[in-house]
Amino acid sequence: MGSTASDEDYFQRGNLFWFTVITLSFGYYTWVVFWPQSIPYQSLGPLGPFTQYLVDHHHTFLHSGYWIAWLIHVGESLYAMVLCKSKGITDSRAQLLWFLQTFLFGIASLSILMAYRPKRQKRT
Repeated sequence: MGSTASDEDYFQRGNLFWFTVITLSFGYYTWVVFWPQSIPYQSLGPLGPFTQYLVDHHHTFLHSGYWIAWLIHVGESLYAMVLCKSKGITDSRAQLLWFLQTFLFGIASLSILMAYRPKRQKRT
């Protein structure tokens, strides 16, 4: 897969830096929402007291925001499927990769697909 002569199987893996940042951030967010009692707040520098404050005073907001973030990722993934169709990416494996990558990494993936300009635009 990649930029071959055909657009129907186009897929591009996203930037490793952003995927790492997103994975660590979402991992930390998951930890804060579901296991706040196990976080070593005093060992996290300035992030510790800030996180402690959010957990103590806004846990419901954190919990709701967590699920809203996942819903946004679902929406982005579905939009990725629409973009695949409009850009002539018809290969089911490429579509699945775009869906999964966008579900896991959101706009870091979707922005790549949005910027993609196929050589031959599919006419509808």
